[in-house]
Amino acid sequence: MDAEVSPEMAAQVLGMLTDGGSMDNINTSLALHLIPLAQKLGEEALVEQLLDHASKVATTEEERGWAKFEALKVMDLGLESYLRLAEEAEQIEGGQGLTAAVNHYIALLYMANGQLDEARASAQRALRLRQITEDKEGLSYGMALLMTVAKRQHDEETAIAIGTERLELLMTLRDEAGQMEALADLAHCQATIGEFTVAQDLFEQSLEHAKALASLSGQLVARWGLADLAEIREDYQSAMLVLSDALHEFIAEDTPAPAQLRQRISDLTDLKDQPQPNNDEV
Repeated sequence: MDAEVSPEMAAQVLGMLTDGGSMDNINTSLALHLIPLAQKLGEEALVEQLLDHASKVATTEEERGWAKFEALKVMDLGLESYLRLAEEAEQIEGGQGLTAAVNHYIALLYMANGQLDEARASAQRALRLRQITEDKEGLSYGMALLMTVAKRQHDEETAIAIGTERLELLMTLRDEAGQMEALADLAHCQATIGEFTVAQDLFEQSLEHAKALASLSGQLVARWGLADLAEIREDYQSAMLVLSDALHEFIAEDTPAPAQLRQRISDLTDLKDQPQPNNDEV
């Protein structure tokens, strides 16, 4: 798993790179990559300084476009600003990567506003550009977004098709964490259309990846899905057991378990202990 950068380490890195006037040696790409660290530390003045520096030292139109894109996000401007930037990026020679990133972000904004048709069109545009540039990691992110939009539109067939393609891509990239997530997403889609056996197999595969990665969140997602399937069968005992396994993993890692997990186990215990109807009675 990717280790998070601690605030102390982030401060040390930023200090090493920006103190004493050494920012003169930072190019546009590095300056833009340092902005999230500065934001994490609440260094708003440094964020502004990095944005200004990234724009000043940009040597190409594409670099200036990336700097403007980051500035728009920092200033939290509206959708129209990103639409204009997407049009500008279209005119930059070799700017497909920037155009794809801006369109992907636009799709996220549309989705947040509930404009799903517009979100789908923007996500598809970003995906086509990433196919041109053979940006495989970008394709994975784009497929995940497009799958989410399709699910919100209740277009499960499209979501499953995209999710399957994404899973195949992640396998070629040997991205175990991505496969874990993609399998769980596919399982949820299959369960939505009533393919419970397929969904169970996919959740179990996701769980195996999560165990191999020691991902508590991944294990919880897979086991939660398996519990849902068990509840559909009214097999409350199995649902409770699979969620209890998730709880034990949190305890073993000395990590607080989500309150929702404990509450669901309690609710399932109550259901399991309720008297069952006599199915022989007509």
